[in-house]
Formats: sequence, C-alpha cells, structure tokens
Amino acid sequence: MMMAYSDDHIALAAEYALGTLDADERAQVETMMSVDKDFTAMVQSWEHRLGSLNQMVGSVEPRPEVWERIRAAVGHAEPQAPLVLPEPSAPLAAIPVELQSPVMDNSNVIRLAAKVRRWRSIATATSAIAAALVAMVGVGLSVPDLLPDSMRPRPRTQVVEAKAPPAAKPSAQYVAVLQREGGSPAFILTVDEATKNFTVRRVGASAEPGKSFELWLISDKLPKPRSLGVIGGGDFTARPVLASYDADLVKAATYAVTVEQAGGSPDGNPHSAPVFTGKLIETVPPPAPR
Repeated sequence: MMMAYSDDHIALAAEYALGTLDADERAQVETMMSVDKDFTAMVQSWEHRLGSLNQMVGSVEPRPEVWERIRAAVGHAEPQAPLVLPEPSAPLAAIPVELQSPVMDNSNVIRLAAKVRRWRSIATATSAIAAALVAMVGVGLSVPDLLPDSMRPRPRTQVVEAKAPPAAKPSAQYVAVLQREGGSPAFILTVDEATKNFTVRRVGASAEPGKSFELWLISDKLPKPRSLGVIGGGDFTARPVLASYDADLVKAATYAVTVEQAGGSPDGNPHSAPVFTGKLIETVPPPAPR
C-alpha cells in the first residue's frame, strides 16, 4: 500500500518531472527515490502524465538575441551585500533591535516563497495535464494517427442487422389458347402483365416444309396486324416485344398465327389467312391491396 505524502513531497515529485528543481533539490529527490519505492512510483506517475504532453509539443530553439539579452542582464546585475548575523549561540537580546524583526520575517518569507513556488508548480503541472487531455481528445477524434499507438482510441464495430429486401409482388398472368375453331389447341400463349413478356408453347401444330408459323397482334386500335415474330421450331418461344404496347390493348387484342415463307413475312404483312387464333384470359390475378 502506498504511503501518504505531504504537499511538499507531491510538489517535489511534480517539479522533478517538470525539470524545474535546482541541483540540490534534484539530488534530494533522487536520494529519496533510491530508498523509497513508493515515492519513486509517484515521480514516475508524474513523468508518464507529463510525457503525454511532451510527445505532442515539438522542441523550439530560442533565438540568439534572447541569450544575448540574458547575458547582458546578468552582467549588469549589481551584487548585493550579504547580511551579517550574530552567531546562532548568541542570545536574542544580543541581537540589535533593528535586526531582530528582519531576521524572523526573512525566514518566514523564505518558507512561504518555497511553498508558493511548489504550489505554483503543481498548478502548472495540473493545467498542463488538463490541456494535454483536451488536446489528445480533440486529436483522437479528428486525426487519431497523430497519437502514439498506445493512446489511439480503439475502433468500434457496430453491427447493423441487414433487412431483407421486400419480396417482389406477383403480377397478373394471362393466357390464350391458339386453335382453329372447334379444333384442338395448337399453341398456348402466356403473357405477364408486369413485364409484358410473352411465351408461346407449341402444343400440336407442326409447320410444313419450307414454311414458318408467325404470330400477329390484331386490334381495332391498330391500322393493321403487327408481327410479334416467327415461332421457333422448339417447344417454347419467348420474346419481350409487347412492352411497347398499351396494357389494355395487349389484354383485349386477338392473337393469330399465319403460315408464312421460311423465316417469316418479308414485308411485315401477313400473306395468309390466320390458321390459329385466340384471346387472353386472366389465369393468376394480381395480389389484393391491403
């Protein structure tokens, strides 16, 4: 357990760390440190706290004229005559009256001046530590790389729970069975309302050699049938060509298949009567509003 120290001891430790003691006082502190490990720990504590401030302040070399002024002031100072006092063994009555009061006052002033100097050093050290803490907090928030590694704030990791994107709402689906009147289905046309993409499923129709089936969009809102492209030879043919048409027109139109030359109509017009026709009906309704 660390022993309790007086204010003078604390002030000595702080001044030693600051480097403001004279040679005799430094020798006194170093002697105490050699025999008192608790006092040594107190001095080291001051050095550590004040060392943080030292790391943030660069050294400044005084200008040459400053030293010249100091030398000039010291050289022109007038030496003062020493005060001659009687021997310590002399009784107080043997001391002249005019010297008794100054002797007592000087001793009090000397002790008071020493205490004031130490308390001023403690206040200076405390202010320096407070200023260093404020500076380090500011630097740590704005430019943490300027601080030593041991003093840099540890990065905080904030875990943010990612929210899953809302599920896509299903769109309405429409289907048309393309067939001859009274005959079996030849193609099944499926249209997605949201994307207007369509898919043609071949069911029972087979093209003649050298011929192609071509799909057409027929509406009274259009001046003539519009080609939706040749139906491929596979089971499924998918295209996005309905995207340029109005949704109501797409749902109300008639879809027809004609037999064209291989590769489809060369001029964008049907060259035979429709062999299979049908209209869209809704198979999957859109989701009901909440």
